[in-house]
Amino acid sequence: MKNKQFHLGISPCGNLSKLVLNEDVHQMNWVVDSPYLEKYGYKETDKLFGSFSLTVNGEQYASTEVIPIIIQEQQKIILTYSFNLVEVKMEYDLGQNDHQLIWNVKLKNRTDQSLTITNFHLWASVSYVMFRINDYQMQINHSTAVFPSISENFTKLACVRRSNEAPHLGIYQKKGRTLSVGSYCAYRNLFFESVSPSLDGILFHQFVLAGGYPEDFQNADWIYEKEILTLSASDEKEWEYGFEPFSNQEDFYKVGQKHYGHPIFEFEPLAIVNKHYDFSFELLEGTFCTDAYMEYLDDKGRKRKVTIHPQIYPEKYQVSLLFDTPGEHKITIELNNMRTDSVIINVMEPIQKIIENRSNYISNTLFNGPESSDPYSFSPVSNQGESLGKLSLILKDNLLRKTDVQEVRKVEMSCVNYVRQKWFKNGDFTKPAYLYGDFYRCMDFEYIAHVFFLLSQFDEETLTLNHPDTYLSWAADVFSLRVDPALHDNERGKEEAQMLGVFFLYIDDLLADLKKRGLRQKYQHIKSLWSQIAEKVSDDSDTYKAAVTEHFYDNAGFGPATGALATTGHIDSAKKYGELVLANIGFSNDFRAQSPDRWWEALSYMIHSLWGGVTAAASLKAYEELRDSRFLKAAYRATVGILYCYDTNAKATDTKLVTGEAASTYSIAGPHVNRPDLSRNRFGQSTFYRDGGIFTRLFTKEEETADWDMGEELVAYLDGFGKKTYLYEEDGQIAVINGSMEETPDGLLITSYAPYPTEYHFYDLDVHYVSEKGKYTPQLLFVDGEFKSKELISY
Repeated sequence: MKNKQFHLGISPCGNLSKLVLNEDVHQMNWVVDSPYLEKYGYKETDKLFGSFSLTVNGEQYASTEVIPIIIQEQQKIILTYSFNLVEVKMEYDLGQNDHQLIWNVKLKNRTDQSLTITNFHLWASVSYVMFRINDYQMQINHSTAVFPSISENFTKLACVRRSNEAPHLGIYQKKGRTLSVGSYCAYRNLFFESVSPSLDGILFHQFVLAGGYPEDFQNADWIYEKEILTLSASDEKEWEYGFEPFSNQEDFYKVGQKHYGHPIFEFEPLAIVNKHYDFSFELLEGTFCTDAYMEYLDDKGRKRKVTIHPQIYPEKYQVSLLFDTPGEHKITIELNNMRTDSVIINVMEPIQKIIENRSNYISNTLFNGPESSDPYSFSPVSNQGESLGKLSLILKDNLLRKTDVQEVRKVEMSCVNYVRQKWFKNGDFTKPAYLYGDFYRCMDFEYIAHVFFLLSQFDEETLTLNHPDTYLSWAADVFSLRVDPALHDNERGKEEAQMLGVFFLYIDDLLADLKKRGLRQKYQHIKSLWSQIAEKVSDDSDTYKAAVTEHFYDNAGFGPATGALATTGHIDSAKKYGELVLANIGFSNDFRAQSPDRWWEALSYMIHSLWGGVTAAASLKAYEELRDSRFLKAAYRATVGILYCYDTNAKATDTKLVTGEAASTYSIAGPHVNRPDLSRNRFGQSTFYRDGGIFTRLFTKEEETADWDMGEELVAYLDGFGKKTYLYEEDGQIAVINGSMEETPDGLLITSYAPYPTEYHFYDLDVHYVSEKGKYTPQLLFVDGEFKSKELISY
């Protein structure tokens, strides 16, 4: 069945088996199809698009239990599923509009008594697939990231092709009430079979129309409802969604407003306690706001509701807000058509306080002294270099604030007495230890080199075991091992040495310091290797080779590729990989769903602190070189989600963090069908230990701490948004990222949200401000095209 926009097919079981956009040169099927599942051994045929399950008066029904009656009427296909208590009627309609597909679902009570619907899940399984095919064309042109915006009356899915090449697919709620969007993960991981790439999988998405969770399930998520449905005798409930292509993020919202009446919000995902915050929205002509309020939990966990409607300018729907309580805040608007929409923002205490608390916690709680079983290590002990990100964070934080000498010296003791001895035989940097049985990981060395380099930035009075230049030399030696294939006598080592990694974050600083401090030979060697690596990645950019790591498609590949290519001047190649980054970073009405798209640490759409943070940092580096504001905005959206992993004031997640604690993973989906207890929760990946399988080989026990791979992403943050605030132009107006602004008689007052504010940049005008000697500058004026200190304004 076709119209001008779509070509669709329905299977005999009633599933939407084909959905193709006619204008799409790739002819991508936007829904998961059963032939792919059958070919690669996936069993989840009960989760194909249009499948459903429901529980009525305690009885469970599923679409797979009956063969539907299928009727085609011109441009409409009608499916009827009959059960003893209810009937589900589904319509796929291409006839209402030549450029839309309308999906209508009705649930009818067939009895003369009231019915209770405790669960109603409707699978909307678009092609969120990491294919088991080492074919970049398939991975980027036939797979989609899915970014949900959940709202009682205005839920929508932005399905973004992973190449970021339009057309993309939008799914917009028209009728009914959608409680949430859940997900189920099916995957295969061959990590221990020495297969590379080793991981593939599929996320199946579902609209939750009632319930969504096991009976009597409770969690801390107060933001989204878990309500049941009641159907009176012969009553009927109706839901309807419109499908339509869109070209980019802005167009996604414009299509939603123009054709489906969805409000468009302008808001930043982060607010700081007691700092100015702008919020606005735009409504379809003929629609107006009748009420607006915000909800949050106070310090005692009590739900608070505060009206903001009187403060909103009635025509432009703008309001300036000030928050006095940290935590998640839900802002809701009610419209004259009896529909409501909402956004979720996070209000945080000053981030400097969070980071200092984290450094103190790592140093005072996680450091193992000389008498421990692993002397001078930091818990949790791990063979993987990612675990050393904690050490780098302590050092970077102390470089930006007043130095806590004892914190730095604990890291120094660990580097000399633990790190060097563990990862290198007899401490010899040319002889890596085989920590993984019959191999070692080159990736570990980039984290070690970073710790050594940061240690070299302290003065002789702070350090006690070696001269700063010694640590700089160590950093160079370990970094050479990381990137020089000639230093390895095995094929795995030679291959991994030529792969990109997080070292793109600091290599320019390392090179500059080697040159400045007279280590010319080491400088030339590393510079030559770095140039060769970047050149090779650039040469291979047509095949997107760097997007494949040990997994078939990975932002740990294309994120660093984007950042590395941008900073080395390979602009055209950086733009190619950069589109993958932009397609990878979400946009949503919920700050937690604006994360870089990844699934395997949570088996769900998720925030992953380390690789989400690295992807955000790569996007920011791309902005500074490419001057494309899409990268700036994406980097900031992603960063706010990463900070949530460190947020001790979060109240909508079961895992509460004490001062200084952190959790590397946050599952965005609710419900998380594989593990309902992880729905909208923070955790470490070791929680999957109890599920068996590969996880029992990756972790030793479920209770392993949730922060083992955290730290490096906060170092990247501190080098970026940790000190920088940005202005940019959009639609002829000045906008700010990582701060707020307000008009004053003296000019535009910019207040930075950076914990260590020292830089302000306006790349569109090539205007920049960098404070002298790292002096904190929390506010700055922008006047007549220039940044000016408040003290320089004459009164």
